[in-house]
Amino acid sequence: MIDSKTSFGFKDVSPDEKTDRVTDIFRRVAKSYDVMNDVMSLGVHRYWKNELIQMLRPRSGMHLLDMAGGTGDIAFRFLEASQKFTPASQVNVCDMNDKMLAEGKRKAINQGILENISWTCCDAASIPFADNTFDAYTISFGLRNVTKMEKALKEAYRVLKPGGQFFCLEFSKVTSASLEKLYDFYSFQIIPKMGSLIANDKEAYQYLVESIARFPDQQTLAERVTKAGFQQVTWRDMNQGIVAIHSGLKL
Repeated sequence: MIDSKTSFGFKDVSPDEKTDRVTDIFRRVAKSYDVMNDVMSLGVHRYWKNELIQMLRPRSGMHLLDMAGGTGDIAFRFLEASQKFTPASQVNVCDMNDKMLAEGKRKAINQGILENISWTCCDAASIPFADNTFDAYTISFGLRNVTKMEKALKEAYRVLKPGGQFFCLEFSKVTSASLEKLYDFYSFQIIPKMGSLIANDKEAYQYLVESIARFPDQQTLAERVTKAGFQQVTWRDMNQGIVAIHSGLKL
């Protein structure tokens, strides 16, 4: 029998309920999302994202799909790293949350980023693009929130061209026993309080830390990426496994 439940933080809910709850959370926190990222990570998320772009190695004419990229952090970095190339590289930002996309578009306009970027509201498990379309696919701090992870990984594989690269930047499992207790205390005791004070939404950030705790460890996620069809799957731990960047290649 197929299990009809999936995880929403520490709760087991139906797939439809998870989708609805996650959508509601990100609509509520869209305007404070970037500020909370800076506060929670003490700004370190910027380093993690910069490292992802370094691994991606933008090049002339590269076409990137940035999934769950609503507020544009990865897309803007990609375009900045690509601006010296001719022909220009381009990025399609996809997110299933309309409020997050609206925030990203607002930031793009404010920063004068008007060319070589497009925005699509869609589910990672059902991407409205043809097979073999993109040179690279990134998903940053979004895979935890996808209801159908296996389907999303297969969709990532489908829309990539042969030779296309997959990258997932995500919170992972801390590799240091001495850091683990401190990290757990910070996650469960401090972050929800920050969410309450800054975003006026403790529940959203309680879900955040619970979803991190329920997310597969590095090896398990690598196995799932491989099962989706990717080759040469590996990962890079950063800050002792607080986050990891998984990568794979479509041959």
